[in-house]
Amino acid sequence: MAQNQSVPGQKKWKNGEPKQRSELHEFTHGGKGVVICSVCRAAYFKKRWYHGLEKIDSDNQNLPVVFKLCPACTQIKNRQFEGQITIKNIPKKYESEIVNFTNAYGRRATDRDPMDRVIAVKKTKEGLIITTTENQLALKLSRKLKQTFSKAVKEISFSPSP
Repeated sequence: MAQNQSVPGQKKWKNGEPKQRSELHEFTHGGKGVVICSVCRAAYFKKRWYHGLEKIDSDNQNLPVVFKLCPACTQIKNRQFEGQITIKNIPKKYESEIVNFTNAYGRRATDRDPMDRVIAVKKTKEGLIITTTENQLALKLSRKLKQTFSKAVKEISFSPSP
């Protein structure tokens, strides 16, 4: 069979226009200057998010400043999340303890990295649903909940890529 002929029922690749380099990555390269989140006041400088301008160590004091939403605040605004923990059949005496533990763990995670946040802890008929901005934060939190409450059964499932 010749190379130029196509097999019936076989799809051809549609290459089209090449994507821009910035479209290929979730986070683009670090630009010049400082980006400050207009909601949480986190600062982006040299490819890293900081809690504020006081943490940025720069010799040049005349850096351009741009105000934008950080990725975590954008996720919260768009009602998106990366990690979700569902806890079912919780005894009443442990429910408030789990909520307090989750909120405290989320605060500690945010202190380490401003992009790691517990978005919400929702109470449902079956139990609790915890959403986070990072899937790794959800994994770590579920492990910690399993250690703390030893009778719990943990199941992890990852959704397929879109």
